[in-house]
Amino acid sequence: MDLLYTDEQLMFRDTLTRFAETELAPDRVARANADGFDAATKAKLVEMGLMGIMMPEEDGGQGGSLMDAVIAIRAVALSCPRSADVVQAGNFGAIRTFSEFATPAQKERWLPGLLSGETLMSVGMSEPEAGSAVTELTTTATPDGDGYRLNGTKVFGTHSGTADLILCYCRFGPGVSGIGSVMLERGTDGFTAGPPIRYMNGESWSQLYFDNVYVPPENVLLGPGGFKKQISGFNVERLGNSSRAVSVGRLAFNVAREHALERRQFGRPLAEFQGIQWKFAEMAVKLDAAELLLERAVVNAGDGLPSGYDTAMAKLACNEAGHFAADQALQVMGALGFGEDHIVQYCLRRTRGWMIAGGTTEILKNRVAEEVFGRRFSQRPPKARAGA
Repeated sequence: MDLLYTDEQLMFRDTLTRFAETELAPDRVARANADGFDAATKAKLVEMGLMGIMMPEEDGGQGGSLMDAVIAIRAVALSCPRSADVVQAGNFGAIRTFSEFATPAQKERWLPGLLSGETLMSVGMSEPEAGSAVTELTTTATPDGDGYRLNGTKVFGTHSGTADLILCYCRFGPGVSGIGSVMLERGTDGFTAGPPIRYMNGESWSQLYFDNVYVPPENVLLGPGGFKKQISGFNVERLGNSSRAVSVGRLAFNVAREHALERRQFGRPLAEFQGIQWKFAEMAVKLDAAELLLERAVVNAGDGLPSGYDTAMAKLACNEAGHFAADQALQVMGALGFGEDHIVQYCLRRTRGWMIAGGTTEILKNRVAEEVFGRRFSQRPPKARAGA
């Protein structure tokens, strides 16, 4: 796969790999078991230039490509999954949609804090009755003078309990064409958050409530008709998910491989048992194939946003391969890998969550099937015929 990279990208990858192995790997278990981002680690990543990699230099970014950003997040995730979350937040998360479609004034207002790591952004998309069927969201933005009044609720958002800024999907009018988005700052009158709820991977979320929250016109990101643009930006977030999933699976694979070479049972290393060898052969095939689909999605995107089909293929393959590898690695490690003091059990928990977050594997299969058959398959029940 090195043939896909320029000499500069190979040097960038090798430099980041050495940095991650030296500076991040030693404390990765402690970070995995801690709440929130470690401030010192975040500062190191900012100093390394790993925030805003794809953004233009005039916006405060690094002026790099999607491939550069994928190289960076994968190099970090291979040594420390939790540190890769910082790279995700600074490149692939809600910040990517924001930077793509924000006005110059909005960028000037919020990007400096986001790129320095001082400000954290979350996306408000899912609702109690609108998860995979995101177009059924009911959070409304009703005109009020030059601005809007926001009413509704959001759930399951990563960092939603602590984020300073929310990119909130909302409904300006009926139908898909009525969906857009606004920017909300924590502390705005009428904007409250419920208690934190912990996921099995150690992260937490809070339900967000909007009670007649006033949104000034300068806080509208994409007005009515903005939904398709938002989803195109969301494809980049899915590739960040994909990159971490396959790389964290690869981390578990690497750790288990070393264990299989060193651990002895019945007088010989685990690696000499055929049952163990087959596990690693299956892991290697799935991980390599997923990485190639990820690279294809990035290459095909060029200087633009990745396509829905390439993104669905990559995320599906990376999610399943990463989780499979982490699960098999844990089986190889046995009780040693099952404890909270070991990184492999954390890899398993993290990769399992990515099979849900950012589009479930089932929804991704639906998207792939649409490409296979060249038509769209609605998941909604057929409408009753008049007079039936």
